[in-house]
Amino acid sequence: MTPGITAILRRTVAGLVCGLALVPVGAGAFDFSGDKRLRAVFRDGTSQPIGVISFAPVPSSAEVAFKVKLDVAALQDFFLSMREFKCLPAAAEVTCVVPYPYAQPGKVTPADLSWLEHNLLFLFKQPADFGAKLWNGVIFKFVVAGGALVGRPQAVDLNLMSAPPDNPTQPPFGPLEREFYAPGARWLSELRIE
Repeated sequence: MTPGITAILRRTVAGLVCGLALVPVGAGAFDFSGDKRLRAVFRDGTSQPIGVISFAPVPSSAEVAFKVKLDVAALQDFFLSMREFKCLPAAAEVTCVVPYPYAQPGKVTPADLSWLEHNLLFLFKQPADFGAKLWNGVIFKFVVAGGALVGRPQAVDLNLMSAPPDNPTQPPFGPLEREFYAPGARWLSELRIE
């Protein structure tokens, strides 16, 4: 490794360690049991409940089973690319739910929320667009914040789900398949579970 790369890696690791040291242990821990409200937060600061996430700890395990139940009354039907989607319409951008199409474990741990994130996939389109563009996919990266799970939008290409994954126990969108959007880039700017 060159000296320049080594110095960059040292600064990066030091910054991560310092950042982790500032997070109080146990502060605002999320309770992974029972029913929690799923709320969509929009770029203008407004929010809307869109469903419920039910959590149930798995006995003798660090895992927690979850179920997502969207409130279909809070969503509107859109017929895009020969398929019906449940969407959150807005003048700025239409955001549509894209159900994960394959069997999955339905379990998370407090340290790995990947399957929950994969059960809350979306795509966005401009109001004037007629079709669904699966490369405009959105997944939300969740972190514990103040007793809630807060998800920030990341870009994904939902076309990667056109065929079943080789390993159905491994979520298909890992860190290399995701990229955070700039703040305010998406109308649906945050998901909150609380």
